[in-house]
Amino acid sequence: MGNAPEAHETHAWVLHPDIKTDHSARAAADALAEAVSLAHALPGLEVMGETIVRLPRAHPGKLFGKGKIAELAELFKAADVELVLIDGHVSPVQQRNLEKEWGVKILDRTGLILEIFSDRARTREGVLQVEMAALSYQRTRLVRAWTHLERQRGGLGFVGGPGETQIESDRRAIDIQLVRLQKQLDKVVKTRELHRSARAKVPYPIVALVGYTNAGKSTLFNYMTGAKVLAKDMLFATLDPTMRAVKLPSGMDVILSDTVGFISDLPTELVASFRATLEEVTAAQLVVHVRDIAHPETAEQAQDVDTILETLGLDRDVPLIEMWNKSDCLDCQAMDALQNAAERSDNIYLTSALTGAGVPEFLEAVSKRLTPDKTQSVLILKFDQGRARAWLFEQGLVNQEQQTQEGFCLTISWTARQKKAFSDQFGPKLVSES
Repeated sequence: MGNAPEAHETHAWVLHPDIKTDHSARAAADALAEAVSLAHALPGLEVMGETIVRLPRAHPGKLFGKGKIAELAELFKAADVELVLIDGHVSPVQQRNLEKEWGVKILDRTGLILEIFSDRARTREGVLQVEMAALSYQRTRLVRAWTHLERQRGGLGFVGGPGETQIESDRRAIDIQLVRLQKQLDKVVKTRELHRSARAKVPYPIVALVGYTNAGKSTLFNYMTGAKVLAKDMLFATLDPTMRAVKLPSGMDVILSDTVGFISDLPTELVASFRATLEEVTAAQLVVHVRDIAHPETAEQAQDVDTILETLGLDRDVPLIEMWNKSDCLDCQAMDALQNAAERSDNIYLTSALTGAGVPEFLEAVSKRLTPDKTQSVLILKFDQGRARAWLFEQGLVNQEQQTQEGFCLTISWTARQKKAFSDQFGPKLVSES
């Protein structure tokens, strides 16, 4: 038997419009490099070339001027390009006009990220969230190809595939689909809430790993848990959140949560759709911001992460520490400078999740942050309040107990979190100290 023929790879070209009127802090070359990395993260694409296009302003109808469009058309024809990835927002009108001019498919940054998410989603919740984000995006650009809302292949159908012949312009059909998906997602979210409430009964604090995509969160997660979460030098290598119980070197048990990586200009449709998943971050007792400290735009990436955390409504009172990862990629001079900077801060740890350098010190810091101050209380429990008394003993909170005529007099040492858990379960009146 002969070998099966290899699947045809779509020839793609990446463009980064460097528009003077856009006040972006990012260097055009770094932005283009990230866009190319995004393209490589999508299977089935072969990047034939990449170009920075400098523009005084964006042309409302075609984004680029006539001369540049003609020049690029020659490039694309010579390289047999079938798909052009534009690193930025492209309006439906601009997209339609450019597709006519060049005879290729156009995908903007949002469309590309949605394609990658669609390819990576594995859980039911992840698939539903991506489908909803894609529908919200496509609703505004009905030039996209549809076959009665049935996907003909893996992915979202932007890049091509069987059945992509009919243009569906019925917004009502999309709205019906969105309502159906939302109902399904609501069921999944309720299940997640049940799991979360079940975890709340276990006195394990949650440590959430957040960071820019490809910062090394999954490598750290695997190092700490012994799990085999996909960890590649690739943007969005992991999408669905993963949680594991971990025993820290100090003996403390925690639940470690690995979340989807963030990225600059993350599509608003995705932020909205993934809010339920990312709520794990807002429920955490400690947030670890993992940074690729060797990346040339590490400061800009950190700012993007902070912006998204703010959008999610992360409580400023939740402790946050920074893990400056990938120290193994630094030269000696940069390593010394960053080590000195980290040592001057209580919230920063220079590490390499790949080699394990600096990780023990980081884990020790995690343990200390999760060991909050305790206060002492004296409680009087009546004889018929045995369940509350048993709970205090189960949690190991009782220092001393004396029996009086009124009931049991207990001296308690507990954290604010344990005190609140007791109050929520047995009523705030019991917490009022005598």
